[in-house]
Amino acid sequence: MRDYRDAKAMAKALRDALADHQMTIAHSEALEIVARQFGLATWNILSAKLEAAGTAGEGAEIAFEQAVPIVRIFDVAKAHEFYLGFLGFAVDWEHRYGDDFPLYTQISRGGLKLHLSEHAGDATPGGNMCVYMRGIRAFHKELIAKNYRYMRPGLEDEGTRLEVTVIDPFNNRIRFMELKER
Repeated sequence: MRDYRDAKAMAKALRDALADHQMTIAHSEALEIVARQFGLATWNILSAKLEAAGTAGEGAEIAFEQAVPIVRIFDVAKAHEFYLGFLGFAVDWEHRYGDDFPLYTQISRGGLKLHLSEHAGDATPGGNMCVYMRGIRAFHKELIAKNYRYMRPGLEDEGTRLEVTVIDPFNNRIRFMELKER
């Protein structure tokens, strides 16, 4: 799937597709159209975004985007009860290769994305992840108020951070952490 970093290739593909229908536009016009497709007013704005992202070609700086952990699950109903009901995530999408096949799904909440998978080779149960966040006291209060029968996590003061640890029904541990102001 293409994103804004492919803008020049998208403009060329647009020009080629139009040419197949005996329609011609300048490359600069195609760039302007692509910029608008990304919700930007002009090519200059998109070009600045490309430059800031370091996609100018050779010598571009390395940048990492968000990591999305894969969490092994064995029971969709239990996973939904924990991740959607207790932790408050929402389903972004679900995928199965066919009826009665294992589920692979993305859930998210407040910028955090997780992939949950029933596929045996995707992850190992009993994983551990750290999630840095803000608003941990409110999050903790929310969790306790849900009165989830299998878990009532504490809010731990670890010196430089506050921490709430939860363990899902498949023994995967998530440590939510908020760094203290210094």
